[in-house]
Amino acid sequence: MNVPATKDDWDARQYLKFEDERTRPPRDLLAQVPLLQPRTVVDLGCGPSNSTELLVERYPDATVIGLDSSKDMLRQARQRLPGCAFIEADLATWTPREPIDLLFANAVFQWVPDHQMAMKRLIESLPEGGVLAAQMPDNTREPSHVLMQEVANRGSWAKNPGLAEAARGDLPTPESYYDLLKPLCRRVEIWHTIYYHVMAGPTAIVEWFKGSALRPFLSALDAQATADFLAAYTAEIARHYPTRADGQILLRFPRLFLIATR
Repeated sequence: MNVPATKDDWDARQYLKFEDERTRPPRDLLAQVPLLQPRTVVDLGCGPSNSTELLVERYPDATVIGLDSSKDMLRQARQRLPGCAFIEADLATWTPREPIDLLFANAVFQWVPDHQMAMKRLIESLPEGGVLAAQMPDNTREPSHVLMQEVANRGSWAKNPGLAEAARGDLPTPESYYDLLKPLCRRVEIWHTIYYHVMAGPTAIVEWFKGSALRPFLSALDAQATADFLAAYTAEIARHYPTRADGQILLRFPRLFLIATR
């Protein structure tokens, strides 16, 4: 039975509306992981297990474990990959109790408070040769995200205290990740990739972010305010993302990748 997610929980079905686009970054990240035969792999922030599935396919002989704090995401993950183990845990405090060869983190660390210290703690838990592979959206300066805050700052909801910290902060610089992790690792690789996702129109962009960055904004609003907020945001998206030659629009989406080998 599918149990609906609560308003504060992640909604696996909403997230998976753009499964193909969301799975490209973990596929690209996994292609650069240098391990050939890891024994134990943990998918940090596994979500509905679209990234976990990639790990199972790449490493069929490994023990692959998914970890997430969302009950709805874990429910979907267990349905999709019943042969895998999934655990509910908070990445802000979780530390493995046994040696892990690969910690794989697809679009999760940006949600973790003080995530650089969480990365450092996890790297220190790895055995020699262990790998932390992570990618994070680096799009807080893109119109899609700037407009969320602009819409939040006006309208009847402007004084809603729940919106004060709804926007995700900028990622630290690539240099800061290198300086943090290199003293602990023999090799650290960092790069950016900019994806241009073909979207059917402004509503498609809104639907995309309803499954991620819009969640903290919408969770602070009642039903009518949510509808009004989304209408205002959709209108702004339409103004800032012009229609291309074929009638569709392009969503520019930068992401930061890193692979740290202990």
